[in-house]
Amino acid sequence: MHTSASSRARRALVPVLTGLLAVAGLTTASGTAEAASTLAGAAAEKGRYFGTAVAAGHLGEAPYVSTLNAEFDSVTPENEMKWDAVEPSRGSFNFANADRIVSHAQSRGMKVRGHTLVWHSQLPSWVGNLSAGDLRTAMNNHINQVMGHWKGKIHSWDVVNEAFQDGSSGARRNSPFQDKLGNGFIEEAFRAARAADPAAKLCYNDYNTDGVNAKSNAVYNMVRDFKARGVPIDCVGFQSHFNSASPVPADYQANLQRFADLGVDVQITELDIEGSGTSQATSYANVVKACLAVTRCTGITVWGITDKYSWRASGTPLLFDSNYNKKPAYTAVLNALGGTSGGGNPGNPGGATCTATYSKQEEWSDRFNGRVTITAGSAAISGWTTTVTVASPQKIVATWNGSPTWDGSGNVMTMRPNGNGSLAAGASTSFGFTVMKNGSSAAPVIGGCTAS
Repeated sequence: MHTSASSRARRALVPVLTGLLAVAGLTTASGTAEAASTLAGAAAEKGRYFGTAVAAGHLGEAPYVSTLNAEFDSVTPENEMKWDAVEPSRGSFNFANADRIVSHAQSRGMKVRGHTLVWHSQLPSWVGNLSAGDLRTAMNNHINQVMGHWKGKIHSWDVVNEAFQDGSSGARRNSPFQDKLGNGFIEEAFRAARAADPAAKLCYNDYNTDGVNAKSNAVYNMVRDFKARGVPIDCVGFQSHFNSASPVPADYQANLQRFADLGVDVQITELDIEGSGTSQATSYANVVKACLAVTRCTGITVWGITDKYSWRASGTPLLFDSNYNKKPAYTAVLNALGGTSGGGNPGNPGGATCTATYSKQEEWSDRFNGRVTITAGSAAISGWTTTVTVASPQKIVATWNGSPTWDGSGNVMTMRPNGNGSLAAGASTSFGFTVMKNGSSAAPVIGGCTAS
């Protein structure tokens, strides 16, 4: 993006570029960048951010923070910027918890998404008790005060959240704002937001709008109208909460593209996909590929770091399990972004490496044994973890030479050493397990090896 007039100027740029690449999770060799080994680094190579929702209460947990710092370059406060958190009583603002998240992000050079200014939920009771005139004043004051507090620090704001009903009507959702201010409240909120922080991207955010349906059509028509009339709107957020009953729609990419064609950015804002193993990994990869195929899809945010803190924890919907191990879905996302696993753990990116390879052993009519060989890379390691995912209705019924833990589905086993996990450079060890077939002879899926 820059040209230089002399070789001296070009030489001066090399250490600067090397430093920037290192921050993005990249490495250099003779000035040439290799594939990134973190989510943020791989996404940055594609011109996008890769973010996560963050809860201030977990910032004292070392694995949480180390994973956050290693893998993500954008954060969204999970609850700390919502109305009940920042203005619990009229005119009395409390920014402390959200400030903690913003300060951490800024100290690491991360972007921040603001979530959310005007929403029917997590709304203090006093808001709903106001008259129409007072509600309009309170809404505008809330936008001005909250956006003003973080002016210049937020790259995108969810100005209005979830204002349309589910189902086939395409109608607006009942809320104090809709009921007392009418259809114009969304436009009013966006105009107030533009005045409060002209540099921030202003987004409308919603769920169940990921494919073409009555709800997404209603949002589409609103955005088209706003663009035609000069109402300030810069982006549309697609929450993308998926499960087996609501999978990634076949027209997901086409839907993102039709919004982008209106002249707005699209962002995947709250991604989580219930499940495990290969099917979950494939769904995550498909979402990433859709974003990469749409030029104006500027970034992806997963709704949390670890399964154990997810709002849908029983569905194990995130990229890291409850022990912060990378799941098959993590590897699928990294590969879809064009990155490659460096093998290090999230708290020590670029450190020691290892590989995990599978081989089938004895087999009987109802079961078979498997073995996974762990091999250290070019440097000694002091510990390792990997995952083994079996396809339901298979079940692992016995293990040896390792210490297993399980996800909520019982189909994903995380294995660690059951004693000394040290391996010299190039050395190997192995663990084994027995799988009851229950009618399926499919081979288990082995996750990446994480070394320490």
